[in-house]
Amino acid sequence: MEFTGPGTKDITIYDIARELNISPATVSRGLNDHPAVNKKTINKIFSMAKHLGYRSYTFASNLRRQRTNTIGVIVPRLNSNFMLSALAGIEKQVNQAGYKLLISQSLELAKKEKANAQTMFNSRVDGLIVSLVNDTENINHFKDLLKKGIPIIFFDRVFNHKQCTSIIIDNTKAGYEATTHLIEQGCRHIFHITGSQT
Repeated sequence: MEFTGPGTKDITIYDIARELNISPATVSRGLNDHPAVNKKTINKIFSMAKHLGYRSYTFASNLRRQRTNTIGVIVPRLNSNFMLSALAGIEKQVNQAGYKLLISQSLELAKKEKANAQTMFNSRVDGLIVSLVNDTENINHFKDLLKKGIPIIFFDRVFNHKQCTSIIIDNTKAGYEATTHLIEQGCRHIFHITGSQT
């Protein structure tokens, strides 16, 4: 694990080890609070690391473990109450689990959705949550993520795929409950207006 101190010099575990006259392996274990290193030594390691003015490269460390602790989200648009509410709930759960959120919008364009999928792949997200654009015909643009075993959850606008989970609103049940409520209120002539399913 490398560290950055003040100025231009990169501080490493070797610098800390040299200052304390102990092995770099002990420094590495101490910085990770390993039980094999006694508390007194751990305190010395942290004290020296602080004295040298380091900060941990968490991102690089996570990459070595093949994790970035980042969940990606792709949505058609951010300017709807439904989507903002969904994102607020997603962010709350993701943060509670110790992850960060990377959000992008596709602006209802399949081309932009494909570019966003590639960005998420390049960003090494640990998982992806997607609401598809209306004219998405296939999910080939997510194949690199699926090949890597990155879990993908589709919500609201979904695509059935054996490797993916889909979460949808039960519109039939919602319509039934709304109609039942109107009937219970004494309504007898109920009119329904809807738009295109796409």
